[in-house]
Amino acid sequence: VRYSVEPDAAVPHSKSRGSHLRVHFKHCREIAHHIKGLEVAKADKFMQDVLDMKSIVPFTKYTGGIGRKAMAKQHNAPGSKGRWPVKATAVVKDL
Repeated sequence: VRYSVEPDAAVPHSKSRGSHLRVHFKHCREIAHHIKGLEVAKADKFMQDVLDMKSIVPFTKYTGGIGRKAMAKQHNAPGSKGRWPVKATAVVKDL
């Protein structure tokens, strides 16, 4: 895969990509949006907490038809909307 801009090697970063994954794109987008910029340990702990239903994934873009959850207030989600996408979280965690 060729990217338009190659990142600086001095800055720690990671890239991953999956194709033909049997999970919802919108769930994966919201998970990735929330963990972007987090340290690896914090992101891993967040995803494990989602799998254990201890934390919630705040939905910010694709919010149509998503019910409000009190736990989403912890992340200042707009309209307190969030879900626990277990299958998508497991796939993103394995990437």
